[in-house]
Amino acid sequence: MSLTDEANTIGADVELRQTIARLHRQLDKANATREELVAAVYQAARDAASGLVVPPVPAPPKDARKGKAEVAICLLADWQWGKVTPEYNSDVAAARVARYAEKVIKLIELQRSHHPVNEARIYLLGDLLEGEEIFPGQSHRIDASLYAQLFRASEALAQLVRIVAASVPKVTVKGAIGNHGAMGGPIRRSYHPETNFDAMLYNVARMLLRDEPRVDWDETLVAGERAWYATDEVLGKRWFLFHGDQVKSASFGIPWYGYSKRLLGWATSVAPFDYSASGHWHQPVRMQVNAITHWGAGSTESANTFAQEFLASGGQRPSQWLLFQGEHGITSEWCVYLD
Repeated sequence: MSLTDEANTIGADVELRQTIARLHRQLDKANATREELVAAVYQAARDAASGLVVPPVPAPPKDARKGKAEVAICLLADWQWGKVTPEYNSDVAAARVARYAEKVIKLIELQRSHHPVNEARIYLLGDLLEGEEIFPGQSHRIDASLYAQLFRASEALAQLVRIVAASVPKVTVKGAIGNHGAMGGPIRRSYHPETNFDAMLYNVARMLLRDEPRVDWDETLVAGERAWYATDEVLGKRWFLFHGDQVKSASFGIPWYGYSKRLLGWATSVAPFDYSASGHWHQPVRMQVNAITHWGAGSTESANTFAQEFLASGGQRPSQWLLFQGEHGITSEWCVYLD
């Protein structure tokens, strides 16, 4: 090798090493930015919760009615807070969540005309916020940053829980994360499995009610894993909660065909259950899979033009489920319309 060739080789090697070092610095900076974003949100949540003086929820009057008591079950999913469609935005989301809370109280009182309702379960099924960079062009279809989505939606969720807790002596909240809570874009797979903005949203709302003794609300967290499902037991019946993005569309493009296999598989491989609930598909539906009854939740959103164009769907009325369960199982179900 000539001196010229050797010099060129050394020069190329130095340039390669410099390029590798520069890429490492860029990667470290990107990782630091992502970690700082997550840390900043958690710190903001702690600051928000510690800085607020939230008055205690007034206890409901004692219910002297006789009869078998029932539990109210709220299925909350797909608020897509921050999303913009011809009929939907953050302000509409706020109004519809408030309307749902108002109707829940009226329906609880209606049930109480016959028997006691002394407890409520609130199941959070994911996608309560819209997120950012989940799909191409999403930045043109939102009216709030991810930061604003998280804090406005968490405030609305905390207020809903407060309203329900003012009507029943005990409230239990359980949550599973959705896909829009993932940190956006192609890089989201590089994030820690625990990192999800639905989980953060739930925890901010939980912290706002941290001093409320009649609200039982554990953090939605599975150490080192995605909190993709949750379980609960109500009067001897077991519930399995998940978002629904785990079930891809199956025969004829209809997702409900895929649910049969997944539900039966999860009941044997994850946890046995009698009832299950999910969101994701924005369609209120109830289906029976052998002995399992499943509820697919509606959405507070309406007039989704993307769904109309590509899925021939999206004209659904905004809705959320409210169920009542007694010792022998579900006694009544309400598809609560919010338009």
